[in-house]
Amino acid sequence: MQLKMFQVDAFAREVFRGNPAAVVPLTRWLEESQMQSIAAENNLSETAFFTPQNGDYGLRWFTPTCEVRLCGHATLASAFVVLNILEPERKLVRFDTLSGTLTVERGGDLLIMDFPKRPPEASEAPAALFDGLKIKPREVLATPMDTNYYAVYESEDMVRALQPDWQLLERLHPYGVAVTAPSTEVDFVSRYFAPSYGIPEDPVTGAIHCALVPYWANRLGKSELHAWQVSKRGGELFCELRQNSVMISGYAAKYLEGDIYL
Repeated sequence: MQLKMFQVDAFAREVFRGNPAAVVPLTRWLEESQMQSIAAENNLSETAFFTPQNGDYGLRWFTPTCEVRLCGHATLASAFVVLNILEPERKLVRFDTLSGTLTVERGGDLLIMDFPKRPPEASEAPAALFDGLKIKPREVLATPMDTNYYAVYESEDMVRALQPDWQLLERLHPYGVAVTAPSTEVDFVSRYFAPSYGIPEDPVTGAIHCALVPYWANRLGKSELHAWQVSKRGGELFCELRQNSVMISGYAAKYLEGDIYL
């Protein structure tokens, strides 16, 4: 069996920035074990698979170790492949996913994703969170709609300075950890750690902005927000809080196109 595969740097204006995602278009679903093996072989934070479905597509995402329910950067990368390579005449694509229908449309050179709104609230946090981060946050938030802790810090410098203990954070499974702070250059910054999913630090994480955008919109008193994920690769996100959703926009750049042989 021969399959096409693309690798796209999402939330980046050029290659070698943002978050690389593999995208594998299919005509029908593979066995789950095959998709997981491909994701493990790619060893990227996410590999996306999609199949035609009622004029649009079904979409699934796999880390090197498991399937996940929501992924932003691999959705952006999948939309880039559909709207720029496979069906360049289209302006909008819908994906049926484990998190419902996700819509992505063109906005000039940007791709605009319509994602679920997940407002976070103050939360108790286990000792492994504080020990794993090493620097105590101002507050910890969580939302029942995902499995992440959101640690809020006083400054961007504190977020950048974090050197987490991966083994301690891994004990939080199934929870990942997003850290965030205000910024002087943009509205807010973030980083994301999910070592129990085979992703010690994710370069850019669209999904955590479903919670971060409602938090910062409320705190800053504005609905349109400019965000940076300050990982080593870095990534830029343009966000807007709407009544029932979060719009997350970004650029994307194709890095490679090739074939998988099974």
